[in-house]
Amino acid sequence: HVQLVESGGGSVQPGGSLTLSCKVSSTTKLTFCMGWFRQAPAKERKAVAVIDMDGKINYADSVKERFTVSRDDEQAILYLQMNSLKSEDSDMYYCAATFACGVSWSNPQIFSYWGLGTQVTVS
Repeated sequence: HVQLVESGGGSVQPGGSLTLSCKVSSTTKLTFCMGWFRQAPAKERKAVAVIDMDGKINYADSVKERFTVSRDDEQAILYLQMNSLKSEDSDMYYCAATFACGVSWSNPQIFSYWGLGTQVTVS
């Protein structure tokens, strides 16, 4: 059984920063490909940043140079440092995990486990 719990969302002014966290709880010690996705109401879920089991990181073009994804495998926590936030970054942000990503890192359908999401509002 795997559970993901996000935290750190909130409201911030344009140009501000937020750090999202995702705590992973698992009945067995596993290593995952993990990432952050975003979704607006009635829209498709889109990849923001993904870090694979080998440490390879991929970002959506819209967040490169502004967002940084990292993981602490000892504490089983995934982070997303969000800087220079823009109004268009406003969305529900979800943490996700799966056993392998590779070239399909941006496809939400390959992710087996999801958190409930945390809202980010930039205005």
